[in-house]
Amino acid sequence: MILPTDLSTEFQFFTSRSSGAGGQNVNKVETKVELVFDVASSQLLTDPQKQRLTTKLKNRMDGEGKLHITSQAYRSQLKNKEDVIEKFYALLEKAFKEQKPRKKTKPSKSAIEKRLKEKKINSQRKQERKI
Repeated sequence: MILPTDLSTEFQFFTSRSSGAGGQNVNKVETKVELVFDVASSQLLTDPQKQRLTTKLKNRMDGEGKLHITSQAYRSQLKNKEDVIEKFYALLEKAFKEQKPRKKTKPSKSAIEKRLKEKKINSQRKQERKI
């Protein structure tokens, strides 16, 4: 599937105070960034793309069909914003990547014989314990 190159026009960003280390900085600066992307009302995605995203990323979406991604790894709001955008595009790439269909395989004759031989040896070993 071909993705639109720039979805940033449909991003919504929210900031809040980040948890964790940061000293005095953590109490006064909103460095945590949350990206919200409304999949259902996106103008740039096609209907099949929207459907695929909602099925693949349903655990990360709220009840309204909005995708939420957060970042608070850095002490800078700008770095967290860049990080959350990277995470978003990585998620999209993973969601749209086609998986190879699994090929059914059979165990080889030698593997079957080896397994049966080991079973026989184990069974004999347990029989000898009873005697």
